[in-house]
Amino acid sequence: MATIPLTRRGADKLREELHRLKSVERHAVIQAISEARAQGDLSENAEYDAAKDKQGFIEGRILELEAKLAAAQIIDPGTLDAGGRVVFGATVDLEEEPAGTAVTYQIVGDDEADLKLGLISVSSPIARALIGKSEGDLAEVRAPGGLKTYEIVGVRYV
Repeated sequence: MATIPLTRRGADKLREELHRLKSVERHAVIQAISEARAQGDLSENAEYDAAKDKQGFIEGRILELEAKLAAAQIIDPGTLDAGGRVVFGATVDLEEEPAGTAVTYQIVGDDEADLKLGLISVSSPIARALIGKSEGDLAEVRAPGGLKTYEIVGVRYV
């Protein structure tokens, strides 16, 4: 399995979810299955079927998170020294041309991306257009709304 790049914050978030699934959710669904079994006939017991389905989802998610964390390459942006270039983990200040709209994004792993928080996936079109560029460079991004051009105003590693 290939390595999965994650920031320290992203890895902590996955670990927290894994801990919650193992310590809270797993026990709650076992209790729900036990209660549904106590109701008698399992062949027509919707609560039992729903609890078993939820148990399958939880166990699948636990396996998925364990695999991702095992394959994770955790990168701390604060320790990067990329010479001002845009790399994974970098926070990039952009200005959309010609409108002059300012935006700031941090390039993160696929599992931690959240556009509302300014976290964009390393595999997104905008991140791919920014990687390797430096302050003052222009990046052209093919977006669903057409071609957009951004000027890189600043690159930080925080």
